[in-house]
Amino acid sequence: MAIVAIIGRPNVGKSTLFNRLIGKRQAIVDEYSGVTRDRHYGKSDWGGREFSVVDTGGFVKETDDRFEKEIAKQVKIAMEEASLILFAVDAAFGIHELDRDVAQLLRKSKKPVLLVANKVDTPAKESTSYEFYELGFDQIFPISAINGGGTGDLLDEVINLLPEEEDPEDIELPRISIVGRPNAGKSSFVNALLGNDRNIVTEVAGTTRDSIDTHYNAYGFEFTLVDTAGIRKKAKVHEDLEFYSVMRAIRTIENSDVCILMIDAAEGIGQQDINIFGLIEKNRKGVVVLVNKWDLIEKETNSAMEYEKELKQKLAPFNDVPILFTSVTEKQRIHKALQTALDVYKRRTQRIKTNKLNEVMLPIIEWTPPPATKGKYIKVKYVQQLPTHAPTFAFYCNLPQYIKESYKRFIENQMREKFDFTGVPIQIFFRKK
Repeated sequence: MAIVAIIGRPNVGKSTLFNRLIGKRQAIVDEYSGVTRDRHYGKSDWGGREFSVVDTGGFVKETDDRFEKEIAKQVKIAMEEASLILFAVDAAFGIHELDRDVAQLLRKSKKPVLLVANKVDTPAKESTSYEFYELGFDQIFPISAINGGGTGDLLDEVINLLPEEEDPEDIELPRISIVGRPNAGKSSFVNALLGNDRNIVTEVAGTTRDSIDTHYNAYGFEFTLVDTAGIRKKAKVHEDLEFYSVMRAIRTIENSDVCILMIDAAEGIGQQDINIFGLIEKNRKGVVVLVNKWDLIEKETNSAMEYEKELKQKLAPFNDVPILFTSVTEKQRIHKALQTALDVYKRRTQRIKTNKLNEVMLPIIEWTPPPATKGKYIKVKYVQQLPTHAPTFAFYCNLPQYIKESYKRFIENQMREKFDFTGVPIQIFFRKK
């Protein structure tokens, strides 16, 4: 999935544009924030094409010099990782010196850049954007992020310039990635897999620029390892590592079927781990939690059990996930982690026949029906798995609008118990029949 980065100096309306792109449309998938400080990213849909949006604002420091260094870092990261850059400027203010600095860097990049003149709140103000041609870009998109004016034309051009998507049907092997915070042991895990294995057949260019996918075929396992930038090569820019890790995580997760989320046992699960886990869930990818450096922890009789219980509490409500304890340096349970990830992949790709679904679920619903609302009784007639890449189920009934979230959670728990979706986010819809 392509990444669109919004770049610009403070107070030009980047966050408002971000919210407009990912939060004000019917087809929006979801929004996430906070993986690193005030970084924001989400998924948007326009004309049936999904893409990720990244807001790069927020690096304002005490001195102008420090700020200029930080904004330059963000621009360089966007040039390195994004598929397309939206260069946001303030048409009401006019050209600022920092606009010129950003423009100079962007003109040197090989990425497509769209100059977005924000705060053009009425058609009469469109002429205020013309002075930005001085920055050297061929086309200006005058918009009002706050009311949506002009954003349709902008999005049309965004879709036109994004690289073509890979057909998922061309991907046959499971795609497994290792994600997590820095220093959790991801690189050591990958090196343990790749460094000593003689049976890796080939490395091929990935589906996204500067990503290397490795075809792993050893010890009875065969899958595509979705590599994260920086594990086997140095980044081309000296970047702010936290921000870079956000863009890397987005790309890696979206290109995966199953993610192994690695956590440092000594540090425990932190907010960034939880947010990365949320990214995996919201993208409906399979997940295995791997607690690394377990050999360094002083243990008592129930240490692992208590640690797992605490982890699941922090991961709730989606905590039906396999949790393994390992030491990458000691090569403990590395192959167990791979086997578990492949098991999750099988659960994620399973297709349950309609007659089996109805045979199992309808008696449960009949025994515990949805609560009546306003004297109206809800009757579920049949269940069907929808033809999507991640497990999605439709329950057809007479009054779907009266189904409460608590009942949906009950049905999901029953589905997990009866059909084993451990490690797999599932979606359940109630539809009119």
